[in-house]
Amino acid sequence: MDEVVVEVEKTKREWEEAYEKTIGHIISIQQYGKSRRGDGGEEKFSLQRLNGLAQDGLSLLNSLQFNLDLLAPQLPSDDQVQSTQSLLETWKNQYHSLRVNLRSANLQAKDNMRKAAQEERELLLGGGTESTVLRRKRQANADVTSDAESITESLRRSRQLMVQEVERSTNTLVAFDESTGVLKKAESEYKGHRSLLSRTRNLLSTMQRQDVIDRIILIVGFSLFVFAVVYVVSKRIGILKLQRMATAAIKAQLAGKAANGVGDDVMPLGQQFDGNTVPTVNIPLQQRMHDEL
Repeated sequence: MDEVVVEVEKTKREWEEAYEKTIGHIISIQQYGKSRRGDGGEEKFSLQRLNGLAQDGLSLLNSLQFNLDLLAPQLPSDDQVQSTQSLLETWKNQYHSLRVNLRSANLQAKDNMRKAAQEERELLLGGGTESTVLRRKRQANADVTSDAESITESLRRSRQLMVQEVERSTNTLVAFDESTGVLKKAESEYKGHRSLLSRTRNLLSTMQRQDVIDRIILIVGFSLFVFAVVYVVSKRIGILKLQRMATAAIKAQLAGKAANGVGDDVMPLGQQFDGNTVPTVNIPLQQRMHDEL
């Protein structure tokens, strides 16, 4: 059987029990005070106690009515939903009728008490042994009633304190549940941030490695560039030095031949050099020739 159906049946049974008890309390309130006028007996419960029991019964019926209203839409079939809603309307009418009957019963109880007090007053004013016994009995009953009311009030205060403690405990549990939810959410966010931090750490490591590689490439490239510049400069300096040495050798040879006036390669006086003619220069073999880049 479905759990909702089970809860609905349980609610119906509790309603029937609470309804019968509440009707019994209302009838007791309505009959309150008649026993005093009849056989001189006393009531088992005070009127205040009976009203408290009746109010508790009405509160329970209202709670059961609210539960049935919540469970009705959750029933598995439409027929069950409609029948439950019809039953709910019947319960509402019965609840309203009980409240009206409770007010009428309280009015009847007050009328009974007024009549009983009037009869007792007449009996007390009549004198005799019966009036003395009645006064003593009434005093004893008043003391018992006072003690019972004190105990009832103490129990009511204890019940109120227990209700407050239960509410406080409920609020504490709700706060704990909310704190647990917040902690779980924080844990999930922390896990997400932890994965993000891990990816960021890996990315930083990759960037550091790439930075080192770039530095090495820059250093190697700059070194090659410097070596190339040094090589080119050294080559240029060697060629210039060779040219200066060749020029100095040519000048020295020409000067020697002019001084001696002999030589196979000496040109006659008055002969003009052609601009395209390159004189023959004997360069020592010990000097190293450098090619120009």
